[in-house]
Amino acid sequence: MNCSKGFRYVRYVGPNDARCNIAELEFYGHEGEGDESQLYRLTNLPTVSIHTLNGELPYDKEHQISAQITIIGDSGNKVLLSEPGTIRERGNYSRNFPKKPYRIKFDSKQHVLDAPAKAKKWTLINNYGDKTLMRNMLAFEISRQLGMPYTPYSKAVDVLLNGEYKGCYQLCDQVEVNKKRVAIDELTPQDNSAPALTGGYLLEVDAYAYDEEVMFYSANNNPVAIKSPDGDSITWVQRKYIESAFNKMEQQWQRYLDLNTFLRHFLTGELSGNTDTYWSVFMYKQRENDTIYTGPVWDFDLAFENDNRTYPINNLNDYLYRTKGSYTGNMRSFVDKIVVSNTNAKKRMLEIWAEARQDKLTEEYLVAYLDSLEEMLQESQRLNFLRWPIMNQYVHQNPVLWGSYKAEVDNARRFLKKRITWMDNKLGYDAMADIHDVELANEWSIDTDRPYEVYSVGGQLLGHDMTGLPQGVYILRQGMKTMKVRR
Repeated sequence: MNCSKGFRYVRYVGPNDARCNIAELEFYGHEGEGDESQLYRLTNLPTVSIHTLNGELPYDKEHQISAQITIIGDSGNKVLLSEPGTIRERGNYSRNFPKKPYRIKFDSKQHVLDAPAKAKKWTLINNYGDKTLMRNMLAFEISRQLGMPYTPYSKAVDVLLNGEYKGCYQLCDQVEVNKKRVAIDELTPQDNSAPALTGGYLLEVDAYAYDEEVMFYSANNNPVAIKSPDGDSITWVQRKYIESAFNKMEQQWQRYLDLNTFLRHFLTGELSGNTDTYWSVFMYKQRENDTIYTGPVWDFDLAFENDNRTYPINNLNDYLYRTKGSYTGNMRSFVDKIVVSNTNAKKRMLEIWAEARQDKLTEEYLVAYLDSLEEMLQESQRLNFLRWPIMNQYVHQNPVLWGSYKAEVDNARRFLKKRITWMDNKLGYDAMADIHDVELANEWSIDTDRPYEVYSVGGQLLGHDMTGLPQGVYILRQGMKTMKVRR
């Protein structure tokens, strides 16, 4: 055991329903030697240990149980946190699994591990039906590479609850208003007139909106939950304002919908093969801004070929959301208006895709990132599937029993490689299109602070900058911009 401080573990098991038949327990001896330079962790991942008051276990989404929350970092060299707070269950369908999802809330705002946000609320995603234990993290990386303004922080961790090992979880941001999360102004009950009334609002177009404290059905019959302000603080004036603003956006999306975030969100869902992209969609509105933005991305346990209703995704001839994907209300027809029927939106989507494909949205980069997650999770996945021996059981919507952790990850890897090519073809992206017809420019207009590629005039890729190249004529390509220059 890699631990720098001696300790003793004592377990007392009393008769059934004994109700604490020990009045007093006292230890004699010497204080444990050592220091806290290397604290015990279950695996190479951070350990999250939660002890609840009187050993009470979370049992629903409403009741918050008092707890002491301790987190030991992935280097094991110090206790990053040991603070009081609460714990409860979270999620919708995922609460039906024996491995429960949780939300933890510290009594005061905390910096957790290397997360950007200082906040009270954090989630522990159970990933029960995702036998790779990495689908959310992989999709979040795609979101980052597609340039979403905010992608939730996530970190794989091992979780103990009242000393019992619960498995490998994903410690993640709570999607909420926060300057390092959804960075909009937070409304108070006093903000009932403009300009304060105009924002910010955090919404979720959600199939489960009827379970939320505050919700409405849009004019287009989409169920919309108002996440912020929450049910305890929102006023009638604020509720009517955001409902009206959302309806206006649905009817006049070309004016009131931010196309850049909407399309990046769309591309993340389609590249990852996420069945639930339009089953649940976060959106937000800033103060003194009539535009409604889309994001962050969320919930990818069924993505990357993990749903028997859509498997095999790459055999479909159209986008997943239009064929076998799930959607709430009339979201499919709303999305159709943008990505299928609008020429300008489709052109902009190709520009976003092309720019990302020239940077890190490549097979090489994404597969390497998946490989790094697989290596990082090796110790924890072994422990997780000892605790939950489901590798050869159909769980949730699993399409195939792959039989091992390696085979599960290989399935996601194969899908991703094929999906990039599928998306290129669907969007009409060709990195080398018309490269020979580019005219020689008198001066550069490429932003050399951003990634670009250098080709010979014959179309051979020479590198990602001009360093070391001899004098001559070259083709530079950056996103949708291609130019011929003389060095």
